[in-house]
Amino acid sequence: MRTKVIILSLFLMVTSIIVIAQPENATIAKGNKLYKEGKFEEAIAAYQQALQQNPENITAKYNLAAARFRNSKFEEAQKDYEGVLEKTGDSKLKQKATYNNGVALTKQTKLDESIEAYKKALLLNPQDADTRFNLQKALEERHKQNKAKEQPQQQKKQEKKKEPQKQPPASRKQIEQWMQSLRQKEQEVQQKMQQNKNRSVNKPEKDW
Repeated sequence: MRTKVIILSLFLMVTSIIVIAQPENATIAKGNKLYKEGKFEEAIAAYQQALQQNPENITAKYNLAAARFRNSKFEEAQKDYEGVLEKTGDSKLKQKATYNNGVALTKQTKLDESIEAYKKALLLNPQDADTRFNLQKALEERHKQNKAKEQPQQQKKQEKKKEPQKQPPASRKQIEQWMQSLRQKEQEVQQKMQQNKNRSVNKPEKDW
């Protein structure tokens, strides 16, 4: 699929990390600082450490997914976003995680799955322009792919029509008919030859 334009747009529109919900959690704050500095590998380590301290911390889970996405670990980010969706009941957070999950799926060229994710995100927030934009682009891309698949099939059908029709092998009955026709023609030729010979024998001699 053509992802150049879509990917650039999606990359810029990925929802950023959540502001820390628990100020006392210094590890998440450290991760956020590293994330903003573009040190995504170190930010990942910080969020993982925060999850070791509290495996149920939804902020650490979401920010871990965001850091992995920025570090081009799209499959891992997808799984992290899906983990957030399983744990959270917050509708706004669910919409953001669903949207970002769709972006991660697009980056993996999982077009059909990304379309479904964008549809779900749009149901959660029908006014979200980014989700609507990405859904439209993904649907257009799928239409192009389906059209490209249909063209070779249509071409094959056209080529097949142009091919000369091959005669089916002759049946035993047809062969017998041909042989009989040949014998009959041969007999006719023999009869004519015999008639010409008889005429030649019975012809009177010329007077000199």
